[in-house]
Order: sequence, then structure tokens, then C-alpha cells
Amino acid sequence: MNNFGVREIDVVVIGAGQAGLSAAYHLRRTGLEPDRDFVVLDHAPRPGGAWQFRWPTLTYGRVHGMHALPGMELTGADDTRPSSEVIGEYFTAYEEAFDLRVHRPVDVTAVREGQDGRLLVESSEGTYATRALISATGTWDRPFWPRYTGQETFRGRQLHTAQYAGPQEFAGQHVIVVGAGASGTQHLLEIAPYAAATTWVTRREPVFREGPFGEEEGRAAVALVEDRVRQGLPPRSVVSVTGLPLNDAIRQGIADGVLDRQPMFDRITPDGVAWADGRTVEADVILWATGFRPVIDHLAPLRLRETGGGIRLDGTRVARDPRIHLVGYGPSASTIGANRAGRAAVTEIRRLLARQPATVSVS
Repeated sequence: MNNFGVREIDVVVIGAGQAGLSAAYHLRRTGLEPDRDFVVLDHAPRPGGAWQFRWPTLTYGRVHGMHALPGMELTGADDTRPSSEVIGEYFTAYEEAFDLRVHRPVDVTAVREGQDGRLLVESSEGTYATRALISATGTWDRPFWPRYTGQETFRGRQLHTAQYAGPQEFAGQHVIVVGAGASGTQHLLEIAPYAAATTWVTRREPVFREGPFGEEEGRAAVALVEDRVRQGLPPRSVVSVTGLPLNDAIRQGIADGVLDRQPMFDRITPDGVAWADGRTVEADVILWATGFRPVIDHLAPLRLRETGGGIRLDGTRVARDPRIHLVGYGPSASTIGANRAGRAAVTEIRRLLARQPATVSVS
């Protein structure tokens, strides 16, 4: 830190999940030193990104599409162990192997315009004046809760996927699961053997995908998500355009009537939910498997949002400010996409640093 308590550094990485660690790895490979040239700030208590908060019954063998971090494979993992443990240990080993020196727990509260072309990153461990910023904050800390008439009158329990701890706590209860994504179907299949009854409700008809999903299909799906962020629209998840794989567990769930989708209810009552046609379902629990939104509030002082509500990107670079890159956002939200985004962001930042003077004066 200098005399004013502001530390000058070339690059700040916010977040140490898949995307943040990928970016840190590539910064290291290009010759930048952690704690001298760049710093990684992570608000989580330990390594593992959002994986460390996943429910214990999500075992590693049930993880959909986990891709290894660059430079170090994840080998020999026990498919029956919780993914939070397996991936947490892998991320720990990764940080140690490449000496990334992640600072945690550190909360970043705001990013503001500084002097001499620098950005000021305000955090719980002080302020950094940085020449470039990689925001890799993911979505886990911003669960999306839809609002419905009568929601506050419901006498049962409401929780989000972010609070889900496993199926046993729903024994003997009628559970309504809301959401057509991977989490919603996983919750239903887990809860059904314990619950007295389950009801599956979704806003859109769920889309199940049969057959192989190769590179060409993957590129096409990512391109659809990427098109939204190029327009400055809020990103949609990659799974929203790929659909859900129709595997044996899903087929069995459909055959058993567990995955019997009902259209979205119109209101919530004290005892359950109701549709406009007069149909009602009583329930003890409403589980909102309704996804997450990007964690970008720390960037609000820079006014990066477009009129469409999102942040417009060119690749990973923010269109309104070339000093800032978002990785793990929109099309790079998958684990393989996060790896590629980390590399792409670092390539552009190195070019930016080569053009930009390093001197700074912070008052």
C-alpha cells in the first residue's frame, strides 16, 4: 500500500471459481507474479468456488459437464463423493500447485473510476488501484426468486436451490418444485422417494435432448447466448438453449410420474398454489429451482449496463470499458467456457498493459 492506503497493481481478479482460477493461471503463465503484478480476491471461506456450497447429495458422478482447469487434470476422483468435497480439494491443490495466492475471505464492495486511467477496487482488505480488472464473480450469490401474488401468505416453507441441503428434510411432506432446469429435475428425483407427494411446475415446457451433443451443437448453443450479451441483454444460461440430456434417470422419472410437468400456477395461497382455471394443490414446501443471476452489483458505479439490462461484451471485454473483462458470464458460464474466457481475457489484458503507462498517482 502507498501512503494513502491504496495499493497499485496491474490486474485485479475478483472471484476464484473456475473462471477466476483460469484467468489467474494464464496471468501467471504470461510472466505476471501474484501479489506483485496481480491479485485474486475471493469472498468464499475456502477454495472451491460455488461448488463448496452445493448440497451433499450432488455427488461428483452426477455433476453435469465438469471440465478440468487449465494445466492440471482432475484424475482419480471418486464418483460417489460429494462434488463439493472433490472439487474443493481439486481447487485447493490447483491454487497451491500454481502458487496463485488467493486472498480470502475478501468482499469487494464497489469498483469506481480512479485517476490516471486506473480503476479503484474497494474491498474489505483495502482499495486497489488497478490497470485492468477481471470480474469472475459467477451467479451463486444471487439466487433468483420469482414473485407471485399471495407469496407472502404461504404458511409452509419456501426455499431456493441455494439453500437446498438434501432430500431427507422433506420426508412426509408435499413439495412443489418450480423450475425446468437441471437443478429442478435433480431435486425432484431425489425428493420423491422421501416426500408424501411432489408437484413439478414450470413456466416453460421443459426441453429434453436426445442423442449425442457434440462440438458443433455446443458451439451453436454458446453462439445463441453470446448473441444476447453482444446486444447488451441479460445472459441466459447455456442449458436454456441446449435442453436437458434425456438420460436413464430422467426416463425413469417420467415413467414413474415424478417428472409430470404442470404449467405455472397463477397465485400462491396460504395452503399451496392455485391456477386461474380453479385447480389448486396443497403443499408444505415450495422449492424454487429458478436459477441465478450474474453477480455484477460491484460494477454499478461504472454504469456499464445497456438499456436492455445487461452488460454488452465483445468477447470477454466490456464494450463500454476495455479495461474490464467478465469471465464466467453468459456464454462462458460453463466450465469449459470459463477456461477459454480466462485465457482470452488475459491475452487482451496483456495487450492493454503493453499500451498503457504504468505510472499512477492516487490522492
